[in-house]
Amino acid sequence: MEQTPAQTVRVEIYNQTYNIRSNDGDTEYIEQLASFVDARMREIAAGSLTVDSLKVAILTALHIADELHKLRKDRDHLDSQFAARSAECAEVLDQVLRTR
Repeated sequence: MEQTPAQTVRVEIYNQTYNIRSNDGDTEYIEQLASFVDARMREIAAGSLTVDSLKVAILTALHIADELHKLRKDRDHLDSQFAARSAECAEVLDQVLRTR
């Protein structure tokens, strides 16, 4: 299997420039992530009284982590519902096949 060489992409997040290495060569994805983080930091900064970029970064990380955990919880709930429904369908199918 051929490996994509690592590439470095330059991004700006909250007025700071970062050189980030993309091991899979998907620099566009890195740029999208950086843009997302930058937008969230600016959103958090606009709604808070702090101008300290480290505090803004920590608040942003907490907001993103909260969103991630809520999405995981929702996914786990949906997975449970899907498993229960699948088991019900399998049971009904077994019953139908037994009566034939």
